[in-house]
Amino acid sequence: MKGLTVRWSLAEAPAGVEAELASYVADTSHARFTGMTGLHFKTWRMRPGEWFEGCYVFGSDEARAQFQETFTAGAADAPGSRIIGSSPVLIEECDVVAVAEGWEGFSARAGFGS
Repeated sequence: MKGLTVRWSLAEAPAGVEAELASYVADTSHARFTGMTGLHFKTWRMRPGEWFEGCYVFGSDEARAQFQETFTAGAADAPGSRIIGSSPVLIEECDVVAVAEGWEGFSARAGFGS
């Protein structure tokens, strides 16, 4: 499996950006990636005041490369960049070695709350 991490810094982002990002993910972004061809899954992660990121896992090099090329070309105007007020500080490929489902099971939801 082929991974891609896209990370934005929140160090200089406006107050309230975390809530705006969470709403964007729940109301728009989650639906956009649900069922996307070539994508195994996407996880959105955040450390308030520090960073926000999307972690993507694709089924092939081709799917990742196609998404990465398109995303990178428009990264400055991506919804996350517009909300945060800056472009990503990291767009990084990786290989996913394994994925394990724990006892609590996998839950594909638009929001987990705090």
